[in-house]
Amino acid sequence: MTLLALDTALGRCSAAVLKDDGTLCAVSEELGRGHAEHLAGMVREAMGQAGAEFSDLDRIVVTVGPGSFTGLRVALSVARGFAVVVSLDLVGVTTLAAIADGAREAAGGHPIAVALPARGGEVYAQVFDATGAALGEPAALEAADFARDLAPGTRLGGAAADAIAGLRPDLEIIDRSAAPDIACVARLGLAAPVPDAPPAPLYLKPPDAKPQTRFRIARA
Repeated sequence: MTLLALDTALGRCSAAVLKDDGTLCAVSEELGRGHAEHLAGMVREAMGQAGAEFSDLDRIVVTVGPGSFTGLRVALSVARGFAVVVSLDLVGVTTLAAIADGAREAAGGHPIAVALPARGGEVYAQVFDATGAALGEPAALEAADFARDLAPGTRLGGAAADAIAGLRPDLEIIDRSAAPDIACVARLGLAAPVPDAPPAPLYLKPPDAKPQTRFRIARA
């Protein structure tokens, strides 16, 4: 199977082609903003490196969050468009699962707790076993609440790992990734079952933006 992997959920913008012989051709850049302006060019570059056409693809995998409200929709929209036009399978992978996958070797057989910063002092977090299987649902919660319930021996990963370790100094940090490795996204996407419905954004928290009321026009 040959697939295209896309990620714009966090600060990094990435595209990769994983060929059926295991070759990975990836393009990735730390942007912070501007994912929409860069992603199409990265897709073209990755496809060119792989010597692949869209007709060669069997599947598209895209990160669904948690992450930036604006950013994660960029790759999701592009992935959905490609999947419809070229009639490809489309699967989603969470940023937390991909970060956990990248940390599994360093975890040495221990569970992995992945935490990413969220607004208001909270974290986006989830725990995975040594094989990368989820041990619970992803959630947005207070760092202290997440840290309190972690089992001894759990390894910490993600950009909020230091915050969790500050609350649980008995736990070892093995990863501080602020965004997933696109190779891990591709690898998870290769094994993921095709969902019944197209992947949807995994927000976990409501947006900060609120309807503007200051200049609302009065109505009779």
